[in-house]
Amino acid sequence: MKRQSGLFMAIIFACAATLMGLIAAPGSSFAQNQPIRLVALGDSLSAGYQLPGEAAFPVALERALRTKGYNVEITNAGVSGDTASGGLDRLDWSVPDGTDGVIVELGANDMLRGLDPAIPRQSIETIVERLKARNIAVMLAGMMATRNLGPDYAQKFDTLYPDIAKKHGLVLYPFFLDGIAGDRALNLPDGLHPTAKGVEVIVERILPSVESFLATIPKR
Repeated sequence: MKRQSGLFMAIIFACAATLMGLIAAPGSSFAQNQPIRLVALGDSLSAGYQLPGEAAFPVALERALRTKGYNVEITNAGVSGDTASGGLDRLDWSVPDGTDGVIVELGANDMLRGLDPAIPRQSIETIVERLKARNIAVMLAGMMATRNLGPDYAQKFDTLYPDIAKKHGLVLYPFFLDGIAGDRALNLPDGLHPTAKGVEVIVERILPSVESFLATIPKR
């Protein structure tokens, strides 16, 4: 009888310890069984132009975040050659229901084509407004105009990202290519697209901003 009583108490204590462990460990699968679902909505810089799939920005970013303990899944919705208007046109099917947050990385192709900065400004702001209407958090990854387009163009283009971020209260990473622009060792021969190493530099630099962004997403 004593042996049965002792066994019963041991089971009770073991169950209690297991339950307390699950409650106390915020990083456990019990506490975070639903991953944060992000979408990287961008152009070739997100798509991973001429890179292996595992080297593309969304994959590398997800890997870095998981290493830091975040339970995230990032969908690569980068399309090479896309302008901001192109991203807007495919917004609904690129960002499915159930998405928690979107990193918008668009505008570089508008700039390279010399389009009036008012065009990507309107498209990116519409993307932000439509995502927020769906209760999806948004982070902006900005771009800067090449200086050969002239100071007036550069001023109008460069300011569209901080202006939109300020107006809508968004986390902004000012320049997606910070740390690699102009570095031949970190770019493909075209001088426009990052190598796999270049992507790693981008991820390292953008990571604190993405972490700040994740902190704004309500836990499910």
